[in-house]
Amino acid sequence: MIEGVVVRVSLIGLLLACVTTAPTNKKRDWDIYSFHINSTVTSRYATTIITSRVANRIDASQEIEFHVKIPKNAFISKFRMTIEGQTYDGVVKQKEEAQRQYTQAVSHGQSAGIVSSVGRTLEEFKTSVNVAALSKVTFELTYEELLKRRLGKYELLIHARPMQPVADFKIDVHISEQPGINFLEIKGGLSTKQLANAITKTQTPAEAWVNFYPSKEQQTQCDGCGEQGLNGDLVIAYDVQRKNSIGELKESEGYFVHHFAPSDLSRIPKNVVFIIDRSGSMRGRKMEQTREALLKILGDLAEDDHFGLITFDSDVSPWKNELLQANQNNLEAAKSFAREIDARGGTDINAAVLKGTDMLNQHPREGTASILILLTDGDPTSGVTNLEQIHKNVKEAIDSKFPLYCLGFGMDVIFEFLEKMALENNGEGRRIYEDSDAAQQLQGFYEEVATPLLKDVQMVYLGGANLTQTHFSQYYNGSEIVVAGQITDNNIAEFTAEVIAISNSNKVKYSEATPSEQPIKASSDSNIQRLWAYLTVKQLLDKEVKSSGDEKEKVKKETLDLCLKYSFVTPLTSMVVTKPQGEDSQVAHKPKEGETPIESMLDTQASRAHASRVNTGLFNHNQRTSLKGHPSIKSPPGMPGPPYHHGMNYNGMSYYTPPIYGAGRGVGAGGAGVVRGYLDTGTYAFKPLPSFDQHPGMALPDMDIPVTAHPGMRQNTGWVSRDYVGLLPTEITVKAPLRVLLPADGQALPLCYDIPAELSLRLLKDPNHDFSMNGQLGEDSKGYQKIVIHYKNNQHIEINTAGIIINGGQNSYPWRNNAIHNTNRVSLILQDKDMDITIGSTWVNIMLYEKNGIKFLWPILRQRPTGDNITGIMARPPVVYEEVQGSTMKLKIQDQEVDVSKDSAVDLSVRSAPTVPCWLIPLQTALQGELADFTVTQL
Repeated sequence: MIEGVVVRVSLIGLLLACVTTAPTNKKRDWDIYSFHINSTVTSRYATTIITSRVANRIDASQEIEFHVKIPKNAFISKFRMTIEGQTYDGVVKQKEEAQRQYTQAVSHGQSAGIVSSVGRTLEEFKTSVNVAALSKVTFELTYEELLKRRLGKYELLIHARPMQPVADFKIDVHISEQPGINFLEIKGGLSTKQLANAITKTQTPAEAWVNFYPSKEQQTQCDGCGEQGLNGDLVIAYDVQRKNSIGELKESEGYFVHHFAPSDLSRIPKNVVFIIDRSGSMRGRKMEQTREALLKILGDLAEDDHFGLITFDSDVSPWKNELLQANQNNLEAAKSFAREIDARGGTDINAAVLKGTDMLNQHPREGTASILILLTDGDPTSGVTNLEQIHKNVKEAIDSKFPLYCLGFGMDVIFEFLEKMALENNGEGRRIYEDSDAAQQLQGFYEEVATPLLKDVQMVYLGGANLTQTHFSQYYNGSEIVVAGQITDNNIAEFTAEVIAISNSNKVKYSEATPSEQPIKASSDSNIQRLWAYLTVKQLLDKEVKSSGDEKEKVKKETLDLCLKYSFVTPLTSMVVTKPQGEDSQVAHKPKEGETPIESMLDTQASRAHASRVNTGLFNHNQRTSLKGHPSIKSPPGMPGPPYHHGMNYNGMSYYTPPIYGAGRGVGAGGAGVVRGYLDTGTYAFKPLPSFDQHPGMALPDMDIPVTAHPGMRQNTGWVSRDYVGLLPTEITVKAPLRVLLPADGQALPLCYDIPAELSLRLLKDPNHDFSMNGQLGEDSKGYQKIVIHYKNNQHIEINTAGIIINGGQNSYPWRNNAIHNTNRVSLILQDKDMDITIGSTWVNIMLYEKNGIKFLWPILRQRPTGDNITGIMARPPVVYEEVQGSTMKLKIQDQEVDVSKDSAVDLSVRSAPTVPCWLIPLQTALQGELADFTVTQL
């Protein structure tokens, strides 16, 4: 059989999507001969089908990858591949049920998590299949989403980047809105230059068709396009007519949807309190962008609004203790205060939110709407730090009187903590991304809630059942309230809808006896029914975030039942991507917010071996020997479980992680002979098997293959069998590892992991600003002996235990001195044993410690560089986990159960360096990748 060639074909076409990256295929041995995106929008519910047909043009089989990006709010509902007339459909299953395929895939080295988060609004779906010589494959992906109205319009954004001009390229969009389409406009990079001539628009009062059929020549002629074809956006923005005050009420086969967005209302004056985090991690660009946004927001307040400003770090500092009217004098004074907000100290979220709540409670005004807005980039580190206690305190204080909106700045914030706090108080959690437009993101959010029109909105449906959310704290201009449900016994005659709300100080009521449109005859699997299911699942997932105990399990079950019925891929379900016989299935999971893309993961057994304790050396497999665990191997009494053969890489050499059982031959100080036993990952010692000549049921083969052992071992040569891994050395020199503490994302008990001593690590790399930081771990398992920072024009800063050296000695500063060094790009502040370095938007704090006569360094990233392609061991986001019910020594991390142990670690991020309890997890799980991805050959 001719070995296949891996060909990456990036087929990007999506709703509400943005940016994609894909490798360039320079060989034209494949051809995307047809690429269609078909999107149908009915009653704001969008169903998008991406169909790509690819031909293998060479006389050999090759692997072809299907690669698309979809909006985070969308649910994948269908995926199929058709090869040589045979169709392979993906099947949505409960996540736990799909785990067998998932574990099997990763144990064979396959990529199993084939849906991952990308950027702000996207998720990436990719899979691959082997295509025979001169054969074709058709990929078809379907996903669904309810478009959300923001600032008076719905937006359909389609991004196309197929990586080559395609002969049969089509984008077809059909919009059907029974109330009528108020306006429709087309913009984006795909509407520029010659491509504008490829767009046609047809519109009637209630329908619109947008068709985009560029020729192969036109596909190279737009902003961002080139020889590789299309690369840009097609944006379709529209809104609907609003003929009735009660909005649009539509029914189909026993289900209804109600869109409510009255505009003929006067605005309600508001009371708004802004709570701004000024802790040390907000230093630099974050604080600058926050000030910029706050100044703009203050300028947009209406004169009958009242407002308050609170800044906080370890202390809470209100600008004024009461709300002030937004007149010109007060606003100018507030802007002066905002310009002087500076970053410092810790993060007392609990006290800050309670103070803001108290300000609103102490200054009620008749006929107004109150809003609380929190902006923070960090975890609570001062005052009350228990997350559950903070949730409880805030919920009791607000008591459903007004909404709380929580804005999490950056990727290091515990977003689940903020989201839950917002949802529990009728608000919303929103992440603000650290990009150049962060100030615009903040302003954009404020604009969405700037104009309240109604409050305490109650949606009442006589004859309705299984309703989605019917109570809304406030309704804002430019938004929309959507409610869906079932009509009892499909009895249209008895079905009525009513909306009761408060406008200013007046109670208003809207009513409708029957749906405004004629009932639509449709199948039981109609668009309205799927809209109801989608909205119900979305709201149940939010409810599950707020719930606990038995209620949480009940909500999970209800959500799961709906997901399976309608084939939605959600955080509770997975799609098993079926492939032709002989190829491993893949499993598509829906990632949580902020989750890092993972190309491959440890299987559950491999996770049990603490890789950090064993990767200081076993067997180099540069010979690419196939190593498979023997099926009949069992553990002796009281010893670890069966062998784990997950490949690792250390200093450029690949190894396998124990505990490993077997036999091997070696020549060392003790002479030649056969060694039988296992390496204990807890003590780093090779232990013989007591009373065992060989493992029960293990057949030791005759054929041995020479390999090279790790140079840290006292013997440097040995052998490993094809069908089992033999332990080579009679003596092993293993350095004790360094214990590293991780922040626990939303949990009281942090995580920790072990990493080998004497490694050179990539700590941080920001290619956007030519910045990198590497560190050399000491041999004493305490910290770093040297850290080197590189930045523009080959400049560098070396920090060691003696002091700081800039550009090879142009400037140098010993520790224990106080010094300030400033250039155009670098700010360095040295105070005794603490050093702060700010380069652009990056802020790193490095501390000098001394224990038992040994000095070492410890770096802390106080402010992360902006951008999506930041790498390094310090750039990893917090690892999210859940405790597995019924087990005291298992955590669920990245949707996978991992064996852990309770241990402790020293918290070096604070000067007192306390020892804290932690969950000890495997190295690869902590890094969410391989150790080799974080090592460097030189500092």
